[in-house]
Amino acid sequence: MSSHQPRKRFGQNFLRDDRVIDRIVAAINPRPGQHLVEIGPGEGALTAGLLAQGCRLDAIELDRDLGPALTERFGDHAGFTLHQADALQFDFAALAATGESLTVVGNLPYNISTPLIFHLLGFSGLIDDMYFMLQREVVNRLAAEPGGKAWGKLGVMAQYHCEVEALFEVPPEAFRPPPRVMSGIVRLTPHHSACDNRREASLRRVVSAAFSQRRKTLRNTLRDLVSVQQLEALGISAGARAETLTLQQFVAISEMIEADTKTFDSGPKAEDTKRDQ
Repeated sequence: MSSHQPRKRFGQNFLRDDRVIDRIVAAINPRPGQHLVEIGPGEGALTAGLLAQGCRLDAIELDRDLGPALTERFGDHAGFTLHQADALQFDFAALAATGESLTVVGNLPYNISTPLIFHLLGFSGLIDDMYFMLQREVVNRLAAEPGGKAWGKLGVMAQYHCEVEALFEVPPEAFRPPPRVMSGIVRLTPHHSACDNRREASLRRVVSAAFSQRRKTLRNTLRDLVSVQQLEALGISAGARAETLTLQQFVAISEMIEADTKTFDSGPKAEDTKRDQ
């Protein structure tokens, strides 16, 4: 039994079930030499299973008290590098500087899982796939489909960037200390299509506004972004609620806003008009 006491402020719940660890490693199926990044290795239970497959592994750990034990256990492994850092602020592009892509894995603390996933989506062009242990509710939101209460900003934005697949659930007793909720493993596979930053910014605005007041209709939540006539031109009812829209419909609205903005930006400036007079 480890002498390290899990810290509540870091959201630490350490994996201890070998069967669950083996199942996660099998799902990731790392190849010899493959470049993995593990967020929050904790006591190294999953780390050991991954390194045993011959992969290269960069581990990012915020708790400095865990650093010495991780270094002592894995420091002699040629494929292991420890980064004492906050994953929310970490530049993952620095790990892919040679042009190779990354596989990101981690037992993510429940209190930072959503912002961390959004942070990682900003590097999706560098990532082959991601495997995360998350609160079951978060997995359900990531993999949600339109029409249900779980469908929201997290699912729309994640599925805009990635294919999302809920793999299997993990019970509380697989951890030390046991959390009060069920957990789940999810796989995110980036689409790797060219991402237009301007379009993504428009999509974020639309989705954030649409889900800001879930019980209100699009006529109210999107009134500062698009008109009723524009929604109807896309075949979308202004009386619909955000949870009924598909990803493709959200993208269509954002593209309309983007097109209108480009038209406005490319129009004659005031000074140009004066010169023409």
